[in-house]
Amino acid sequence: MTVIATNNLVADGWKRVLTRVAEEAGKRGVHPASVVVLVPYAQLMAQAQKQWAALFPDGFMPRFETTRNWATMLGAEPPSGSGFQLDVACDALTGRSLLEAAGFGAQTDAMLGLMLEMAQQLSALAASVAPGEREAWAETARTHLGLPLSAEALQLEAAAAKVALEWVLATAPATDVLFGEGVRNSVHMLVALEGFHPDPLAKTLLVHWSDAGFAVSLPEAFSGALSEPAQRVALHEALDAEDEAQLAAACVMQHLADGHVPVALAATDRALTRRIVALLVEACVPVKDENGWTLSTTRKAAQIMVTLRAAAWHAASDDVLDWLKHLPPETVPALPQLERWLRGLGVRQWSHARKYEPRNKPEVSALCEQIDAWRGELKGAKTLTQWLLSLRSQLQQTGSWDELTTDPAGAKVLAELRLPEGLEADLELLSGSERRMGLSQFNNWANDVMEAGRFRPDSERDSPVIVLPMPQLLARPFNALVLPGCDEKRMLTAPEPPGSWTRTQREDLGLPTREQSEAAQRAAWAQAMRVPHVDILWRTSDEGGEPLLASPLVLALELDAGGRAGSDARVAREVPVQLLEMPAPSAAVLPVLKLSSSAYSDLRHCPYRFYALRQLRLQEADELDAEVDKRDFGTWLHATLQHFHVALVERPTDDADERCALMDESAARATRELHLDEGDFLPFSAGWPALRDGYLRWLTRHEQEGASFKVAEHDATQPLGHLTLVGKLDRIDVTRPGGSGEPVRLVIDYKTENEQVTRKRIVAGSEDIQLAFYAALLQDDVLRAAYVNVGERGETRTFEQEDVVHLRDELVAGILSDMARIDDGAQMPALGEGAVCGYCAARGLCRKDFWA
Repeated sequence: MTVIATNNLVADGWKRVLTRVAEEAGKRGVHPASVVVLVPYAQLMAQAQKQWAALFPDGFMPRFETTRNWATMLGAEPPSGSGFQLDVACDALTGRSLLEAAGFGAQTDAMLGLMLEMAQQLSALAASVAPGEREAWAETARTHLGLPLSAEALQLEAAAAKVALEWVLATAPATDVLFGEGVRNSVHMLVALEGFHPDPLAKTLLVHWSDAGFAVSLPEAFSGALSEPAQRVALHEALDAEDEAQLAAACVMQHLADGHVPVALAATDRALTRRIVALLVEACVPVKDENGWTLSTTRKAAQIMVTLRAAAWHAASDDVLDWLKHLPPETVPALPQLERWLRGLGVRQWSHARKYEPRNKPEVSALCEQIDAWRGELKGAKTLTQWLLSLRSQLQQTGSWDELTTDPAGAKVLAELRLPEGLEADLELLSGSERRMGLSQFNNWANDVMEAGRFRPDSERDSPVIVLPMPQLLARPFNALVLPGCDEKRMLTAPEPPGSWTRTQREDLGLPTREQSEAAQRAAWAQAMRVPHVDILWRTSDEGGEPLLASPLVLALELDAGGRAGSDARVAREVPVQLLEMPAPSAAVLPVLKLSSSAYSDLRHCPYRFYALRQLRLQEADELDAEVDKRDFGTWLHATLQHFHVALVERPTDDADERCALMDESAARATRELHLDEGDFLPFSAGWPALRDGYLRWLTRHEQEGASFKVAEHDATQPLGHLTLVGKLDRIDVTRPGGSGEPVRLVIDYKTENEQVTRKRIVAGSEDIQLAFYAALLQDDVLRAAYVNVGERGETRTFEQEDVVHLRDELVAGILSDMARIDDGAQMPALGEGAVCGYCAARGLCRKDFWA
């Protein structure tokens, strides 16, 4: 019953419009077949034909057209060559050539995007001027664009506008065919149906048709037909973007269940709309997307862009891995081995990684050679056509071509970029086609093309749910509307008009002003509120947690009592709570053969952590593109001090300046060997002078106390039953207590942490196992051990662990006891206590957050 009533309401509006068209044709004695009715957007062509057929089932029908479709039907030739073609693939190339010819070489990259946007808006204005009057209009436009601008920042914008205007004026619009004498003689009456935004070309055509043309305002006609407000306007306040998407999808499904078809889903925010559509598709709801997606947001477009990013000379190792993971698996079978090698190497840039040959990994070496050959296809300076041929060849060699051609979005990407064979010929005749460009410029061109393109997925013609912009609800027979994104950020009362024009330029040139945009927005909102069933949704917080209010349009609706709070259409399900027990596996079948200090520390902190990370060997993959952190600094400092003390043994000196220079040499060597980027390492290197001088002062005092360096970064092992204790000692010195007697070895472990943390390690006694474990790697009956805290602010201090031999003996007894219990099948429970859980890599595995 609802469907019939709604269709009648929309039909009443069309009846008003089409009856007037028929009456005017009758008064003037014009045959309907010689009448052209211009509609504001393409989707209304079929709708108008359907409504005319229902009103006048017998006889002829007028032609319902958009201006562009009408010109195409008349055989109009689109602009070609160096004209403005409204095709970014061609226009970006020609526009760059024009800017360079105008002397803007250095500013071309900054001006190109702005000029293309301006040219697009100016082309619509130029096309709306009759050919015979265009020269006069051009002079007026040049005058308006030539006005001096007070702000220097706007000089580039003014220059871009002037170049764009001359480019547009040199191009004959395809719609000029509509002003031809033959067209005027064959069309005896012209009717323009106006939408929310007046069409300048349609207005000019009406003037050209003189008394044989007239306009009808669709908003006025349908406001009269739909005099009653919506039967139900429900307001839904969501918590965040995901909550809003779920609520919107539930509202759509509820309308379908209630028989309110077709349902309109207004596209107000790209990301939000795609999420809602994804939820509907997952629920097997057919959706027709008339709005489409920006081509650059498709997965296949991302595949092209990651290919170009990986080909750059400074490509990161992660960029190369990302590209390889987009290739068919059979093309790169050794990819897992390559990734393990790269992450183990820890080199951020691919070019730096290639300086190291994978040892005993022939499959990795072969893949690296193949990768460089593929990347070599996209190097050097080439013309645009040559770049397209190289990219096509590389995609075919890597097996990506077939995947792209068989995917609808992939085929669209290839076509827009002119990659299929023969399509590159479109670009060869353009001005600037012989200009050579580097990879970064080709990358920018490809990105601009995909940002301008749109992908509309295939869908059923009679889908019950249609995605469309809110203004295109006009004159469409929808029974329900779901309108998400109605917050103060996405649903503006007065949207900012596109373009970088000043207010004066907008008024003089006839471009939309802010006031006109506001009027159109309010009119579209009013029409939307006349759909019989409306659900309005907005979120109360944005991605960053910032609070959001509803749009002023929604607030006004609430004040007018035009809406009420809607119920949550989502169906609540009771899911029984199934709390997990603390895991406590037995690991007797996973014998421990080697034990390090950090491994035994894991066992002390949490047996399950030891089981997962050490016995099962479930290790996190290292990030290749991570920022340099405190851990990297510690590794660098260890290497620097090792190089320094080894060099000091080879070139002994007590001179402070010479030691300082030797420290700087050692620091530079460590930076090179660890492949650290000097820019990323800057926060730590800035404090290097103070750290260096503080360490040298400490070293002087240390040597005066009778200590001397023996070895650094010493790999030590010690059998212990069926175990082998392993570790790397930062440094071993030899001391002579009191200056005489037998020498005693001093085990040193460097720390770069806060001094208070190091002090707590000493106070902890047997709870801190590191120095005691290092002592267990040596068999000395008399031994000393200490932490040396190397402060970044210039203070280096020694924190010695007293009676470390006694602590070592206790530790060894504990290790033997713990390993025996593991071998006997003792449980390895997850303790879930202490600060270690905050950074434990096994937390997701033990499921601590879901324990009973």
